[in-house]
Amino acid sequence: MNKNIEQLQSAIEPFRNQVINHRVYSAITSLEDLSIFMEYHIFAVWDFMSLLKQLQSSLTCTSAPWFPIGSGKTRYLINEIVAGEESDVDISGNRKSHYELYIDAMQQCGADTSKIESFLAHLKAGKSLADSLYTAKTPDAAANFVQSTFDVIESGKTHAQAAAFTFGREDLIPGMFITLVGDIHKKFPQSISIFKYYLERHIEVDGDHHSHLALEMTSSLCGDDNVLWQEAEKYTIEALQQRLLLWDGAYEAIMAKRN
Repeated sequence: MNKNIEQLQSAIEPFRNQVINHRVYSAITSLEDLSIFMEYHIFAVWDFMSLLKQLQSSLTCTSAPWFPIGSGKTRYLINEIVAGEESDVDISGNRKSHYELYIDAMQQCGADTSKIESFLAHLKAGKSLADSLYTAKTPDAAANFVQSTFDVIESGKTHAQAAAFTFGREDLIPGMFITLVGDIHKKFPQSISIFKYYLERHIEVDGDHHSHLALEMTSSLCGDDNVLWQEAEKYTIEALQQRLLLWDGAYEAIMAKRN
């Protein structure tokens, strides 16, 4: 493996472990707990797609007239990831993005989708990101998480965006959470079958293959430039710290509802 990748992974490991071992996972013991968690997590699912599309915009030509941009290998890497994330199949075999699949899962289990849908409606109407988050009454932890992702997007640093995408995003769902969801599914099979499918599909599509592609993309963008690798590490740690704060918010909401 690339020594720069190894150094970055070593530097971020303490933060990654904190996310994977966060107390929010063990706090989810009921359908209601899971619904609250999903109402926070959906914002991360959505802005993951925004970060991905920014990478596609930066690394490929997405407008006419077309011109070849960057290396063909990098274009292939990002386009394959986009295809899997933006047009996967749902539990019935219909083509959907992972975001849309997650919304279906929320609706099935009774989670509130009004905040994320209101947020997107305001964005589509031309409101700013900050105004849309505020008007939709987005939970503070989720709003801060989205804003931090867009700070990376607006940085213009493609190598930093790639690093945050590769090391700070959706491969952070631990095995213990999958087990918890499986246990809840046994009690409520008609309520979270879509979410269980989402997790299984997520692991299948975003697992080793996409992780390998993303590693190659980040390595290609940073090359042998130590400054770029240092920035990649900085932005990845910030992404992981924001995920910790997002999970803190979900945990506190679960506890508040329970008490």
